[in-house]
Amino acid sequence: MRWLHWLRAAAVLGTLTAGIVMVNLPDELPVKFESFYPNHKQFGLLALMLALAQGLLRIRHRMPEPPAGLAAWERTLSKFAHRALYVLMIVVPLMGYSMSSTFAQSDGVPFFFLGHLPELLPKNDKWFEVFKLLHRVLAYTLLALVVLHVAGALKHRFFDKGRQTDVLGRML
Repeated sequence: MRWLHWLRAAAVLGTLTAGIVMVNLPDELPVKFESFYPNHKQFGLLALMLALAQGLLRIRHRMPEPPAGLAAWERTLSKFAHRALYVLMIVVPLMGYSMSSTFAQSDGVPFFFLGHLPELLPKNDKWFEVFKLLHRVLAYTLLALVVLHVAGALKHRFFDKGRQTDVLGRML
């Protein structure tokens, strides 16, 4: 589970970073469409698959209880944040895939050595605009939750008194 967590974290952070960089590049730069877009799509799908795999493992195997030293509000926030992270790690790539599928000028969704994956939906630029908005808003929401998740882990590691709330040690 640790390896899967860190592999998924790298895929999600890399995909988010590539997405932010690529949308801010001028359209005249060939690298935007030749490298950034295809890699963003590929790694987005990889992050989706890793999130699904980790979600299935979490269902099948009991996860450790939160540290006993956590306050009730921290337990509640942690549970909400983890659930929201999983939902967004599934929904954000699906919105991106739907966005790519519906865009009339899209050349599809590549996936590493498998080639292009089938389109999910018919071409429709009006739906593309809806999926584009959802993908963007939910991706920034995912980024905010990732920041909250990391901040919480660092808070428990470095700022809480004692070590009874340190969850980072379990994941390293």
